[in-house]
Amino acid sequence: MKNTYRIGQVLTAGALALACAFGAPAQAQNDRMTPIATPAQPDAIVLGTGPLPGATAQESWHSQYGSVFARNVTVATLTPFLPDPAKATGAAVIVAPGGGFKTLSMNNEGWDVAKALADKGVAAFVLKYRLNPTPPAMDAFAQEMAQMFSGAARPARPPSQDPAALAPQLADARAAFALVRARSRAWHVDPDRIGMLGFSAGAMLTMVTALHGQDAKPAFIGDIYGPLAAAKVPADAPPLFVALAADDPLFGNGGYGLVDSWRAARRPVEFHLYEQGGHGFGMYQKPTTSTGWFDAFARWLGMHGYLKPAH
Repeated sequence: MKNTYRIGQVLTAGALALACAFGAPAQAQNDRMTPIATPAQPDAIVLGTGPLPGATAQESWHSQYGSVFARNVTVATLTPFLPDPAKATGAAVIVAPGGGFKTLSMNNEGWDVAKALADKGVAAFVLKYRLNPTPPAMDAFAQEMAQMFSGAARPARPPSQDPAALAPQLADARAAFALVRARSRAWHVDPDRIGMLGFSAGAMLTMVTALHGQDAKPAFIGDIYGPLAAAKVPADAPPLFVALAADDPLFGNGGYGLVDSWRAARRPVEFHLYEQGGHGFGMYQKPTTSTGWFDAFARWLGMHGYLKPAH
């Protein structure tokens, strides 16, 4: 397969990294970005964190790889995916899609994940957090994303080590936890059994929420193909689930310091290193064992008692 990225007649270098960052299945790496109308989101609840300071571009959406993405998100929302009350376990998960803090993979790392969790009896809430601005024109946006994911603009230190770098997103995550706890009775959620699951940039947000989120205090966290830099782990750190592909072009060669940090702190951690899968596999069905990450995560939730009511 030719590793080029096409939007209209524009060919952009670094296409393979861009496709991986967006979570493309292998057979669809050359799909075009196609602008779409903002989809109906009747259940989305606006969080009280306000508009992104200084934002000028309007929120827009596009399709690619058979999925949909949002960008220039200036107002955060939370969308509930609630299980049948008869099978609800009381556990809940805040789901944070990825996309380099410039876009959000709403299908592959958001809605599809939430639906799968709800099917297990776990209430899920997709966090559409505020994003860094991107050019309104699609071709300029595509070039910017390709440059970022080629490695030229990646920071040496992940934002999960610097909460100030993610101040708006951290505020959104904290507001999401506060909202779910405030409505826990109506949503059949145990306020002490709310975790967080993030993908790539969403995994960074999950880590900064767990380590620096003050009142958020996730009961458990999932880090799916995020950076695994070592961290200072508090004595009460939540159980951690990690999934990463060894051939991840962004984080596959960065070591496993986060896992070592959790173990050194004697906190529960489970780590799945898949031989293949690239970056951004999410809920796409791929011919690699990385596709099994969700089943492994569900079994891990069950092992910790979250697939059954607490009483």
